[in-house]
Amino acid sequence: MAAAVLRHCWRGLLQNSGNRAVGTARSNIFEGVRGKSTVQYISRPDLPKLAYRRVKGKSPGVVFLPGYGSNMTGQKAEALEEFCKSLGHAYLRFDYSGHGASEGVFSEGTIGTWKKDVLFMLDELAEGPQILVGSSMGGWLMLLAAIARPEKTKALVGISTAADHFVTAFKTLPIEVKKECEDKGAWTIPTKSNEEGMYTVSMDFLREAENHCILQSPIPITCPVRLIHGLKDEDVPWHISMQVAERVLSPDVDIILRRHGQHRMAEKDDIKLIVYTIDDLIDKLTTMV
Repeated sequence: MAAAVLRHCWRGLLQNSGNRAVGTARSNIFEGVRGKSTVQYISRPDLPKLAYRRVKGKSPGVVFLPGYGSNMTGQKAEALEEFCKSLGHAYLRFDYSGHGASEGVFSEGTIGTWKKDVLFMLDELAEGPQILVGSSMGGWLMLLAAIARPEKTKALVGISTAADHFVTAFKTLPIEVKKECEDKGAWTIPTKSNEEGMYTVSMDFLREAENHCILQSPIPITCPVRLIHGLKDEDVPWHISMQVAERVLSPDVDIILRRHGQHRMAEKDDIKLIVYTIDDLIDKLTTMV
């Protein structure tokens, strides 16, 4: 059983200005003083081209995995690039197929499709050991990637991790609602995380997603894991992060709950916490080497 440390705010860490280059990096992150990386594209045989931004640097590198319907230009993704540049560490962010600047049709994507995107980018563009940072559905993909590429994954940071969420949430619906969705062939999910105020996922998407559920048995991940979740998250319940912590085999697992944190975790203090968490892991991995 994983050892999980429950923290409501992690105030001591946020007040600690002695963390390596974080003090300097913090101002760069929020003032945006450094030039951004440029968008590039990588081709794959018979598959959509994927758009990405990459900063070369030291190991361990950091790879950011966005959420469902999101892209690599969000606040967290941008802030992490500034942070990695400040420390001279490698950083990779990209859009899944059908997302953002990548090719492909969003409605044709599946958990399996996007998992393949992540593994391809890890194999082709991420050099050496990596810290994977996954937001929402990206947290689910992060876990799947860590299982598939244990030799490359040295630490994980999950933000509002949505492991198995589409599947488990659908199964909790009343029988009549599930039948209505099955008749229509789609499920409409209310959300505050996009302008439309809803997500629509097909029944085919949900059936395919069941093949990638991981919370029903021990999760064979042994690297350090940090799970950050907001208690005010109305899209993905914070107890999912608790379930992940209970099932991963790693002895080094921390859960950090933000009392006022919402699903996007994009407030200034949220991003500071994410940055400090990654910096702490970089310190830990560097010391281990």
